[in-house]
Amino acid sequence: MSFTTFYSLQSLVRAGRKRASDKDVVSFDLFDTLLVRRIHDPDLVKLPVARYIAQLASKNDIQWHWQKVQSRRDAIEKVLRAETGERFADHEACYPLFMGTLLQEIFQDLYNDALLEEVTAYELNMENNMLVPRKELVAWMEELATAGKRIFIISDMYLSATHLRKLVEHGGFLHLVEDIISSADSFLAKASGLAYPMIAEKFSLVSERWLHIGDNAFSDGMRADEAGVEALIIHDPKEDQRKSIVKRYFNYSDGRPFWRGRILQQLMAPLEEENCPQPELYNEGYNFIGPLIGLFIHRIAENCLKNGIAKIFFLSREGWTFKRYWEQAMEQLYPHGGLPETEYLYVSRMALGGAVCAHQGLTKDNLGIAFLPPGNRDFRDVCRIFGMQPEPFVAVLQEYSLDIDTCLSHIHDGYDPQNRLQFEAMLGDDRFQDEVKKQTIPSNQAMQLYFEEAGLFDHAKVAFVDIGWLGTIQRFLFESISHRDDCPECFGYLFGATRGIVFPTSEKNHVEGIMYDRDKFDLAASSLFYARDIFEEACRAPHPTLNGYTLTEEGYTLEFRKVDDDLGQAELKQDIYFEPLQQGILDSADRFGAAASLLGYSFDDYKAWINYLLLTKLAFPRTREVAAIRNQQHLDDFHGRKKPKNDFTKGLKKSLWEQSKLQLRYNPFLRMRCFFRHLRERINE
Repeated sequence: MSFTTFYSLQSLVRAGRKRASDKDVVSFDLFDTLLVRRIHDPDLVKLPVARYIAQLASKNDIQWHWQKVQSRRDAIEKVLRAETGERFADHEACYPLFMGTLLQEIFQDLYNDALLEEVTAYELNMENNMLVPRKELVAWMEELATAGKRIFIISDMYLSATHLRKLVEHGGFLHLVEDIISSADSFLAKASGLAYPMIAEKFSLVSERWLHIGDNAFSDGMRADEAGVEALIIHDPKEDQRKSIVKRYFNYSDGRPFWRGRILQQLMAPLEEENCPQPELYNEGYNFIGPLIGLFIHRIAENCLKNGIAKIFFLSREGWTFKRYWEQAMEQLYPHGGLPETEYLYVSRMALGGAVCAHQGLTKDNLGIAFLPPGNRDFRDVCRIFGMQPEPFVAVLQEYSLDIDTCLSHIHDGYDPQNRLQFEAMLGDDRFQDEVKKQTIPSNQAMQLYFEEAGLFDHAKVAFVDIGWLGTIQRFLFESISHRDDCPECFGYLFGATRGIVFPTSEKNHVEGIMYDRDKFDLAASSLFYARDIFEEACRAPHPTLNGYTLTEEGYTLEFRKVDDDLGQAELKQDIYFEPLQQGILDSADRFGAAASLLGYSFDDYKAWINYLLLTKLAFPRTREVAAIRNQQHLDDFHGRKKPKNDFTKGLKKSLWEQSKLQLRYNPFLRMRCFFRHLRERINE
């Protein structure tokens, strides 16, 4: 054999530059040479295509399980290869022929050319998702093109040259190529050696002036040499090792649920030119928080389809990131469509605080929510949260021996339990509640106008997607609209549901924690308690928080919080710090969608890996991980500015994520002690 084998791209390109100096033509193999696959087995790309065809058939009331679709595809392709082998030396297949035959068999009279084009476009999209250009070879191709060399791509493949052009175009180097030759068009392949003389005759090439680059020692090496074409072969051990790792993870995932998440993460990993140095925060967003958000919205999609939900409203500022991730990933996971409409809804606890009292008044439960933050102390804080002015209440407060500044929270100095009982008794006074409703009805009316414009009342079932944790936003939102006859059935999907306060579920109001729900008692997933603020800050929208809805002569206006004060500037500082983290999250969305689509697993299949990820990253993190991603500022307008009494924090121990670097690095049992404390708290809930 006169061809030369190289064991790194760098050495191949160095030699190729010398050999190409006296050549007119340089040709390249496509797959595993110019393009490498994220997956170890190219046939795995066929599986999502089979699922796609099965879904298209189901939409037409044709019941074909995807595994049956794949089995018939393999059988038809095998028959066509055998028929080709009777007339040609190469047992090659042609994609339009066997795919057209398969679709005609499945869809019968419903089959048409448009259907074949649709399926073909999806398969090429899946191929593109799994293919990455090798940057060293593409850079060399650019040198060759600049030097005036004629460049060809030659592939033994069932996809025609027209299809391959789309893959090369997606790879970004089609402009460097004179033409692309596929064995699917002529049934003359490199494997038999017949492709080389055919190409030489078609394009008037001289073998002695032709250099070929490939990865297959037989078809790209020996057969090229037999045709008088000088050949250079790449055999990259690093690429072999990467594929063997992918293969191992994939095989493990078949029976061991943990590895399903690991293979997902492996298929999302950047390759070649994608794999460039990034900040630590970016990597945490791409590898940790991004996949968790992807699996979160994956479950939401499953639930919406199961429950017949027509529209999803992404709530609060965290919903902004969830919606962007959905838009980038879900098209890959559900290419056949059928998903609900989506809308981002400007809401917050503060904005809904006023609206929630307009028809039901101030309830005891909502009063309790107001005093959960330790910075809230008295009726002034109640009025701030629920959008009221305290002065008109002075007379009725005095009748109950209260005033505006009477302490109503047990963690503040001056608290008398009798005062809290008196205040709760006042909630039954019509004069008090009439004033509450009078002050809050404009906010509710403005809110309803906004919700009507957003289409909230146009559907029988809607979903609300929020970060969590108590479900306060959905509680307030539903109570603000529950008086309407056209109030839809509301399904709340929270990233985590801590359920510190019982959520008022009903026939029209449901809530579920996806990653964690206290009602399901998942100890590993409860690791979310360690660092909930991280997820809020990482997913926060770039706009300020919404303060309220204001009624105007023209309709309504949204009032956003000013950002020129100390808290606003602190939030801006946090946003700037977390910018690489958020970029990593969003950059992972396309990769997640493609990898999850190829694997075809459901959310439940990934649950073991989700729990592992939460546990290792939050309960047993490395010191550098805590130092990098713990939040520095966390703005909460629901939280008042008043300081609780001095002994409020007495006996409270710092959480793991509040510890100093020294403690995290040199205290050997710190994580274990914190974990056992966390377990006791969860078990005793």
